[in-house]
Amino acid sequence: MNQLMPPPIAPRLARAWWRGAVIYQIYPRSFADSNGDGIGDLPGITARLDHIASLGVDAIWLSPFFPSPMKDFGYDVSDYRGVDPIFGTLDDFDALVARAHALGLKVIIDQVYAHTSDAHAWFEESRARRDNPKADWYVWADAKPDGSPPNNWQSVFGGPAWTWDARRCQYYMHNFLSSQPQLNCHNEAVQQALLDVARFWLDRGVDGFRVDAINFAMHDPELRDNPPAPPSNRAPTRPFDFQLHVYNQSHEAIPAFIRRLRALLDTYGATFTVAEVGGVDSDGEMKAFTADDRHFNSAYSFDYLYAPQLTPALVRETAERWPDAPGLGWPSWAFSNHDAPRAISRWASAEARPAFARLAMLVLLCLRGDVFIYQGDELGLTQVEIGYDDLQDPEAIANWPLTLGRDGARTPLPWDGSAPYCGFSSAKPWLPLGADHAALAVAAQEADPESMLNLTRRLVALRQASDALLLGELRVIEAQGALLAFERVVPGERLLCVFNLGAAPIDWRPEGAWAVIESVGEGGLDRLGPYAGYVARAC
Repeated sequence: MNQLMPPPIAPRLARAWWRGAVIYQIYPRSFADSNGDGIGDLPGITARLDHIASLGVDAIWLSPFFPSPMKDFGYDVSDYRGVDPIFGTLDDFDALVARAHALGLKVIIDQVYAHTSDAHAWFEESRARRDNPKADWYVWADAKPDGSPPNNWQSVFGGPAWTWDARRCQYYMHNFLSSQPQLNCHNEAVQQALLDVARFWLDRGVDGFRVDAINFAMHDPELRDNPPAPPSNRAPTRPFDFQLHVYNQSHEAIPAFIRRLRALLDTYGATFTVAEVGGVDSDGEMKAFTADDRHFNSAYSFDYLYAPQLTPALVRETAERWPDAPGLGWPSWAFSNHDAPRAISRWASAEARPAFARLAMLVLLCLRGDVFIYQGDELGLTQVEIGYDDLQDPEAIANWPLTLGRDGARTPLPWDGSAPYCGFSSAKPWLPLGADHAALAVAAQEADPESMLNLTRRLVALRQASDALLLGELRVIEAQGALLAFERVVPGERLLCVFNLGAAPIDWRPEGAWAVIESVGEGGLDRLGPYAGYVARAC
């Protein structure tokens, strides 16, 4: 019942380019390898940008490519103003930006403001002694009288959030790996240095930033102990899970720094910022960090990224937290990314995954807010099982086999199933490809008009042609059992989006007269087959 979408029935509404945008996340290590070392790089990305442009998306987001010891694969930055040699050079980056812009793609890059690598020159100076110019650029504290750490804070990756350093005879703080010392963003000089980093990349032509772990950027200067977390139905797997993180993160001064950053970006014109915000109060922080026109343009949380199921109730809850209200920020949503297991492997059984991947893409592209497509989701890639000997993720290695880890979502993109290593590289890749990924490769899907790849192109085009999907209010009509139905509405355009998120058919007919303009799965206005959905326009 697929039909071509008719032309918009009303003049297009004016909007900032990023509002309602579709953004494609690139994980550079795993996108395309140009030099045969088994690791993706910037020239490889540039050579394959046509693939991304063909999807019809608005922008790309590049995960870190900066110089780094790679203990956390780029999120441990040792030089904010460079390119790690495994990815290329600054000239390669400039060429990538130029090619992306020529294809009509904006370029968003990561910024990591909460911490650096312990190999960063700032930290090497800071740890040398207590009285140098950068002595207070990181979070240092004396031991307790018994020599134990200053407080009870725990790191995300396990163990205390403090490591002893004999050079200063003090502990330094790290919310993540011990090789990722915490920046002291309360320090005005640190804030200015980070703003100078942002200016460096803006001057090179980037169109905005995805800001990593911004709610970890500031701590309680009094170093008070975190209180214990109340009992819950979820069994803790890390010491971090036993606490409420009221003092090691989410400090009330963070929005003031965000305002400084936003003021800088505004001087460059139509730039965009989206913040990563996780934790138990992510909704409140997302709203604080995106309020009015002085903070980030958007933020995304982990509502979908770690959800064990995609349910109507989950969509209703997330939508109702972000109504179309004056002064409220603009949300962003992602079903998968480099930190979370691929969505279709979390949400569907093996036999249902091809159908569920199509349905999930339709749901994502009908949501109100910006949406992120993680590389490979346009192909329906599944999570890869990584054996212990092939693991790269430090958290997975430390907690094997209890933690699933992030490697299974970071495996190389398959370009041609008939080529060695599926065309990703001429050498053995840094992570193995999925056993079922050759059949899902780009080359095979290009030749199939009904492939997941071509469906994604069609659904992105549907969104781009509709002001209701880009900007409209989202009104939930039904969210019972496996049935989800909501309207997207702007003056002059009213769309109905209906989904069956379950394996059994559903009989349901909306009130009023509707014409289906796009669909996945079997069925129509009266009946939806398993994992089916449609978008209809009011007649």
